[in-house]
Amino acid sequence: MYEVLAYVYEHYERTDLASNGDRVARKLSAAGFERGDIHTALHWLAGMRSIPTRENVAVPAVGAAQRILAPRELDKLDATCRGFLLTLERSGVLGAQTREQVLERVLAAGGEPLMLAQLKMIVLMVLWDHGLPSRQLLAHDLFLTSESQLPS
Repeated sequence: MYEVLAYVYEHYERTDLASNGDRVARKLSAAGFERGDIHTALHWLAGMRSIPTRENVAVPAVGAAQRILAPRELDKLDATCRGFLLTLERSGVLGAQTREQVLERVLAAGGEPLMLAQLKMIVLMVLWDHGLPSRQLLAHDLFLTSESQLPS
């Protein structure tokens, strides 16, 4: 799934997925991705659009409160991943609302606990979905290290 997400990020705009999902799926298949991975990734991406916005819900700012992770979230994120999220929050890359969407997408990923590279891809896709201007600079910084290769 993560390779498909990376490919989508590099080759498509958010509007392509919303208006041409079937065409994107065909192009991903033509690019050599397996049908199951394509379906999983596109379903995961569609889940981002189906999350109700919490604009009217007051979420405390990062400095005003500390987010305690639920047991399911702790099971998915090791100490390195949790530290990465905290760093992104404290540096202002993730706000409280965006952090919550990242955590929701972490749980939606299913499977084993995430590796740091997988969490980075989830963060990148959430920022991409929001159309945040920092995404290009962040993408460059996130994937510079040699450890950032995505597992299958």
